[in-house]
Amino acid sequence: MKFTLSWLKEHLDTTASLGEIRDGLTMLGLEVEGITDPAEALKGFVVGYVVEAVQHPNADRLRVCKVDTGSGVVQVVCGAPNARTGMKGIFAPSGSYIPGTDLHLKASKIRGQDSNGMLCSFRELQLGEDHSGIIDLPAEATTGAPAAEALGLDDPVIEIKVTPNRADCLGVHGIARDLAAAGLGTLKPMKADKIAGTYQSPIKWTHGYEAVPDSPCPIVVGRHFRGIKNGPSPDWLQRRLKAIGLRPISALVDITNLVTFDLNRPLHVFDAKKLAGDLVMRQAREGEQTLALDGKTYTLDPSIAVIADAKGVHGIGGIMGGEDTGVAEDTTEVFLEVAYFDPIRTAASGRKLGIFSDARYRFERGIDPQSVWWGAEVAARLILELCGGETSEIVSSGVMPHWQRSFTLRPDRVKTLTAIDVPAAETAAILGKLGFVVEGNGPWTAAVPSWRPDIVGEADLVEEVTRVWGFDNIPTTSLPRLSPTSKPVRDPMQRRVPLARRALATRGLNEAVTWSFLPLKQAERFGGGQADLRLLNSIAAELDTMRPSILPNLLDAARRNEARGLADPALFEVGPQYKDATPTGQRVVAAGIRHNMAVPRNWAGPARTVDAYDAKADALAVLVAIGAPVDNLSSQSGAPDWYHPGRSGVLKLGDRVMAQFGELHPELSAGADLKGPVVAFEVFLDAPPLPKAKATKARPKLVLSAFQPLERDFAFIVDSDVDADKLVRAARNADKALVTAARVFDVYTGKGVPPGKKSIALTVTLQPVERTLTDAEIEAASAKIVSQVAKATGATLRG
Repeated sequence: MKFTLSWLKEHLDTTASLGEIRDGLTMLGLEVEGITDPAEALKGFVVGYVVEAVQHPNADRLRVCKVDTGSGVVQVVCGAPNARTGMKGIFAPSGSYIPGTDLHLKASKIRGQDSNGMLCSFRELQLGEDHSGIIDLPAEATTGAPAAEALGLDDPVIEIKVTPNRADCLGVHGIARDLAAAGLGTLKPMKADKIAGTYQSPIKWTHGYEAVPDSPCPIVVGRHFRGIKNGPSPDWLQRRLKAIGLRPISALVDITNLVTFDLNRPLHVFDAKKLAGDLVMRQAREGEQTLALDGKTYTLDPSIAVIADAKGVHGIGGIMGGEDTGVAEDTTEVFLEVAYFDPIRTAASGRKLGIFSDARYRFERGIDPQSVWWGAEVAARLILELCGGETSEIVSSGVMPHWQRSFTLRPDRVKTLTAIDVPAAETAAILGKLGFVVEGNGPWTAAVPSWRPDIVGEADLVEEVTRVWGFDNIPTTSLPRLSPTSKPVRDPMQRRVPLARRALATRGLNEAVTWSFLPLKQAERFGGGQADLRLLNSIAAELDTMRPSILPNLLDAARRNEARGLADPALFEVGPQYKDATPTGQRVVAAGIRHNMAVPRNWAGPARTVDAYDAKADALAVLVAIGAPVDNLSSQSGAPDWYHPGRSGVLKLGDRVMAQFGELHPELSAGADLKGPVVAFEVFLDAPPLPKAKATKARPKLVLSAFQPLERDFAFIVDSDVDADKLVRAARNADKALVTAARVFDVYTGKGVPPGKKSIALTVTLQPVERTLTDAEIEAASAKIVSQVAKATGATLRG
């Protein structure tokens, strides 16, 4: 909503500064989005009087002018054909910035004559496109006066954000009412004196509804005008509309726009000679069409309210008038429409037709139903003043909707709801200034004014008092502590998300954020697509199912990146995926993919493509970061079917899957147009057990050994289907006090190894703590390791 400061002061008698008005509007809930002051761009420009204008001695098309600036006479060389002695124009002194030409003026010589400043055209000041000559001001303009004042541009434009419940502030009068209630002036009465009609209207209103009170247009008022002259509107009206971004069209149209923004009362005028008899408010018939004022033809249906005559539809109720009966320059008779339209039905019709208009914006938020009467008087006064002619008596149809309602406000309610202690007299006074009729001494009974459909209870009355008294008066009160010590904002499970992100970013993967839904076919391929995960109103036709896995979206992201020349994508995302629609069906997962090179070619060796172990390393890094007991995890086969059946696995803690990893199925890689292996992993962040609470008294001690560790190698013969991980864990658990590490360094099948068997070689690290181990102790530890591995896996020591 835009308006100028002078426009506001036509409704508000105030001495408040622009800054005070700005702050007052914001505190009232009418947030100021911006203030534009055209005078700022013309600062330093003044009205100059051309004392003398003579031909330039060295140029045929230039004139040398002596210009009185109000503070002295300066010489200016001017090339405008209309520069002459005795005229007044806009003078820009040396040092000024000319916005239309992006020029900083400097004193100079032009063809041998001094020039100190310039006389400006409209285009040079960005006030229009006229560049045929310099601005020619009226003779009564004051020499030396600011240019903005002489051009009528010394009026700041204020733009506010109006919330949907405050339709009354979509008119300048309503804004002034709020400011007056806040003590920033006195509200001036609205000029709505009754205009007596001099004849009977030849056009009447009728309703095509069985139940008028429940119709889309409960009441409509109109009056006829004849003998009018529709020409350009006066300069003051054109400047006002231009200031808020509206294009002046003609006096009649400009009047309707003025009343719309001035009083929040949308109007429409028909060219009466183009109508065929009386007008009727009715529902459109199936397939009816109308050419609207925006130049578009709309096909209507029975859910849309229209204004029609015997020939057809001439307006869409509450939204836009018709082109066929619109006023023109030769219009001499008009019929004025002042209607009240139902907010919800107007909004539904506007959405269905896709029409956005100032009228719809106001009607769907709820205007003052009483305005059908005073709006006809305001419009009549303006039409008679600006267009002449005479007007008929008012005609109407329908009944006034029931808007009257009252609510009780208890004296202590403002304080109990907001903690602000507003004096009782001030409470009643504030409501009175806002237009409520207040009775009683507390509790009060407040009758709601017709322009406030948003007031529906006592809490709304409290809000009105509070916002006018000032939200900044709400006392600051600290909430009581729930515990003597502060608690972490996030619990251990919530902290796993940033820890997983950091771990994967550290490993060189780039984070992606993708949709939580995908096409049904992709969902089915990744184990989803159940009926309860289908979207009823998806943002795109193909994104119709909640994702059962993050991987398909990452595949699409990798394909898009590679199509744009970004090779070797390594992407991850930490987010939800969905198994079903139950509360436990959503899991938070850290997933990622890698494609092409794991290690680029370098001086130390050749390039290497990614494999399943790269994905496993990523998964383990996440598990380590979130505190999972990785030493107790087992690596097994059994990954889902979107992984390669022979190059994938799962990480388990007992029977619980912590993560799954491996090379993606070649079918998926080919479907994503990705050549070569694509590896992926999925870590279920909710799967690892939470750390157990530890006693705060006992602090862990750092144990450092002064004795040198020693390593022993063992080679075992096991069945070919035995996982090497089982041997590692068995060796590590053989003596937890002495064995600090165990790892595989060789796997062998072939000569010397029986068929169906394989040889797995381990390096086990022994770390003495109290003393250097003797040979006997080393042999005993080695025997214990062999025994433990044999017991756990059936292995035999390789000879």
